[in-house]
Amino acid sequence: MLFRESAASLANRTHLEGRLAELLTENFLHKHRHRPQPSEVRSWERSIPALTNVLVEAGLGEVEMLLEYGLPLTSKRADVILAGVHPATGEPSYVVVELKQWSEAYPEDGDPLRCRVSAYPEPVLNPIEQVRGYCDYLVSFNGALEHIPESVSGVAYLHNATEFGVAGLRAVTEDDQGRMFTGEQRGAFLGYLRSRLAAKPGAEAADALLQGKVRPSKQLMAVAAEEVRNREQFVLLDEQRLAYETVMSAVRRARRSNHKQVVVVAGGPGSGKSVIALSLLGDLYRRGVPTVHATGSQSFTKTMRKVAGARKPEVQKLFRYFNSFMEAEPNDLDVLICDEAHRLRKTSANRYTRAALRTGRAQVAELMDAARVPVFLLDQHQVVRPGEMGTVDQIREAATDQGLECTVVELDSQFRCGGSDAYLSWVTGLLGLEDDGPAVWEPDGKVQLLTADSPQELEDFLASRRAQDYGARMSAGYCWKWTTKVTPNMSALPADVVIGDWARPWNLYGDRALLGAPPAPLWATDPAGSGQVGCVYTAQGFEYDWSGVIMGPDLVWRSDRWVVDRTASKDPSFTKATPDEDVDRLVRNTYKVLLTRGMIGTIVYSTDAETREKLRSLIPSTL
Repeated sequence: MLFRESAASLANRTHLEGRLAELLTENFLHKHRHRPQPSEVRSWERSIPALTNVLVEAGLGEVEMLLEYGLPLTSKRADVILAGVHPATGEPSYVVVELKQWSEAYPEDGDPLRCRVSAYPEPVLNPIEQVRGYCDYLVSFNGALEHIPESVSGVAYLHNATEFGVAGLRAVTEDDQGRMFTGEQRGAFLGYLRSRLAAKPGAEAADALLQGKVRPSKQLMAVAAEEVRNREQFVLLDEQRLAYETVMSAVRRARRSNHKQVVVVAGGPGSGKSVIALSLLGDLYRRGVPTVHATGSQSFTKTMRKVAGARKPEVQKLFRYFNSFMEAEPNDLDVLICDEAHRLRKTSANRYTRAALRTGRAQVAELMDAARVPVFLLDQHQVVRPGEMGTVDQIREAATDQGLECTVVELDSQFRCGGSDAYLSWVTGLLGLEDDGPAVWEPDGKVQLLTADSPQELEDFLASRRAQDYGARMSAGYCWKWTTKVTPNMSALPADVVIGDWARPWNLYGDRALLGAPPAPLWATDPAGSGQVGCVYTAQGFEYDWSGVIMGPDLVWRSDRWVVDRTASKDPSFTKATPDEDVDRLVRNTYKVLLTRGMIGTIVYSTDAETREKLRSLIPSTL
């Protein structure tokens, strides 16, 4: 939240020219470490005064206004939450307000859930649905609302719009959690606010909301089975919902007129790509639309088969690999959901492929051929091994080569690492992937970051978190050889990761559980995986509450820069033919993946003394 004040006080403040926007800009810069977009500042200057004036005119000057309220465990923000007392019940009452400066907006391709607005190059989500999603999400994740979900309502206020200019948006059903008022409906808006808020102080209600305990996030695997087989479990917000609706619109067009369209959904770690994929798969599966989910990740696919497809073989068949479509009939599927598409390979052929199938055809072209609506979800910065090639430009180019329409939806929010944009920015800066290089971590209250002085200290810390019923895993850079031949007659897993007198096994290699350890694909989700060190290939695509990361000698700090030592890497995917610049990029990407698995916090240790000193200088928090 950037600012909190009563409506009357805020109205007085806005009379001082530019003071409110200036104040919010200062608070934004302190909280997010970068300046707000000019469009956001304009909204503060124009839209917030429009709302405060309505509240004061309605006699609701004592209602509390929470500006730019951060939704729990995500980087998303509601424009304003009004906190007060319900006029009929006397109980706390909250109105989530989405402010728009639009003068007109039209449904995209006849779909009112997606809007075309002249100020934006791409369609955006209908604000009625947008604010409804915020209400659903807030009730799901703020403990103060657990027993009073009816206390939350939502409204979009388009203060510059006429009814004629946005008439097409009203095809979306309106209810208590999602409704819309325009500038022409000022009187109706006044009446609506008076029906939800009394002319009484709202400070206590605001306190209760802000002090509400954040519930643990619904982790992906814990609800996958219900999502796919029974009903929707996740609340999709803004661009997530827009991506979902874009795909569903393409499916309707494909079934209606045999239209073929490629959809790309691009976003960083934890932006909700796999949640979107599961929501699509579950909805399409229940509607009987021929759909398959595919990845290039053995861990992810096998985990989904086990969790979502438990005791239901037809569900297990929904989860495939990218190289499963070499012999697929064109457009045999209606939808092919390609999750983790940054792991696409140049071709599907490998040493086991029959000679007749070694055509050299690009894997991305095979996937596009297989369905009327191929969907690619990816993060370009998660490419961690040579030969992976999934980028937005490459997929768009492949679609153009086949004469196909390609729609790209960018996800700009994220739900991992406590929803902390500042932490993700810090990680990319630390590793020299973006921004200005390493910077001191400034705690933002969303995610915790610690350093350890030894691997034992790191492991003990994670054990203490597990004792409090948190999920926790430790992972490391690929700097130790992995014993791949483990047999039942061994007394224990080989201790491959050796640091001084501390030694632990890598996660079990292969697809069978042995010696009390789960198979590699289930390391991140099976409780028995906590005793082993995971590598990037078993951690990628998953999340857990606490993440312990061991930085090995393949990435060390020397004087004023990172040095990548390819000789320290034991990753078999790196060969003599892999260029140094590729190894450098892939090693850094590996640590970015490992450092962004934790939902609540991360503890990091380096095997190198100088690197430990550097990390301590950047991470002031201690155990």
